[in-house]
Amino acid sequence: MEDQLLIGIDVGTTKVCTLVAREEAQGQLRILGVGIEPSQGLRKGVVVDLEAAAQAVARSVDKAERTSGVEILSALVSLAGSNVSSVNSRGVVGVTGRVIDHDDVARAVDAARAVAIPHNREIVHVIQRSFDVDGQDGIRMPIGMHGYRLEVETHIITATAASVENLRQCIGAAGVEVAQFVLNPLASGEVVLNETERQMGTVVCDVGGGTTDMAIFVDGDVWHTAVLSIGGNHITSDIAQVLHLPNSQAEEIKLQHGHANPDEIDPGQYFNVRPFGEDDVVQVSHKDLVQIIYARVEEIFGMVVQEIKRSGYDGLLPAGMVLTGGTSALPGIHKIAGRVLGVPVRIAQPDRLIGMTDRLESPAFSTSVGLLRWATLMSEVAPQGGKRRRESLQGSGPDWDNVRNWLKRLLP
Repeated sequence: MEDQLLIGIDVGTTKVCTLVAREEAQGQLRILGVGIEPSQGLRKGVVVDLEAAAQAVARSVDKAERTSGVEILSALVSLAGSNVSSVNSRGVVGVTGRVIDHDDVARAVDAARAVAIPHNREIVHVIQRSFDVDGQDGIRMPIGMHGYRLEVETHIITATAASVENLRQCIGAAGVEVAQFVLNPLASGEVVLNETERQMGTVVCDVGGGTTDMAIFVDGDVWHTAVLSIGGNHITSDIAQVLHLPNSQAEEIKLQHGHANPDEIDPGQYFNVRPFGEDDVVQVSHKDLVQIIYARVEEIFGMVVQEIKRSGYDGLLPAGMVLTGGTSALPGIHKIAGRVLGVPVRIAQPDRLIGMTDRLESPAFSTSVGLLRWATLMSEVAPQGGKRRRESLQGSGPDWDNVRNWLKRLLP
């Protein structure tokens, strides 16, 4: 029996990353194919130029196909953008028999899905948070329990139908079918969180180029999600405007000399730049550059604090924040985040990878690898996407322990 292939396409504001992998022993992922391309046609996680975005996706998919020798037919695709929002909902059903089964859980979740949402939005995820059986609340998984009335509390994530359809068209133009959209911080959470952090209460903060994606985990489940329209590209833009530089040069300076914490910089350090309208190079104080970066980083995490307060979980996250995403590689950023939020902050990146991992062991690829981890959960319930041309997928049926775990975590 051939192993199930796992395929994910991370379509971000800065890059498009297509990965082909296979799960091996001890939960390791063997990366078989990688396709990384600069992103085009996206702004703040949303498609603004359909043709340019489709071409970037097609190039990424083509690279992954050539490096892996696999024809990519379908894949899990990341989703972000300010158009994403969430709402809480409860669903109640009567238990058909005296023992609760999977059908009862599915009916309860369907009842929760019947929440009124605008006609121009569609549901991306329905995340079940806890169950209530005959008035007994706080139940993690009710399957097999006796009861007459089942109630589920859910967190429903929606996005504008137009933005989802535009992204689906970009993927389709590369000849790939979207198996499922996965919100960025949910994918990242599969890679960067340990079980203790999930249970105690933590916030995953994925700071990318165009957006900052958040997910709050409490008692092992997702309790709040949000996408903020601010990210590392805003830092680059600030540098470009203050120092009068093109964006490409500002990005290079950020990567070479960038730092988020002014307290760690020697005031006597300088570097050379050539601004617009200048014939000669100009010396710029390293301290001045870091002050520019610090102001924007402080604003980003100030917005994160506001969102946490709006969620009602302010002061209820003892495990603090797990910071990931490309911008989290900026030196000193975790200290500023900890100072603004007043909680412990650690930076996380993908691990347990083998094979073609040279470029993937970085916080910038947490969402990309997280899509593969998400696919491993889905594959326990139903096979999906990305088979070799001559492969036929066979199996002896799902492992019900893994199915229960999947139902516990999410019902898409």
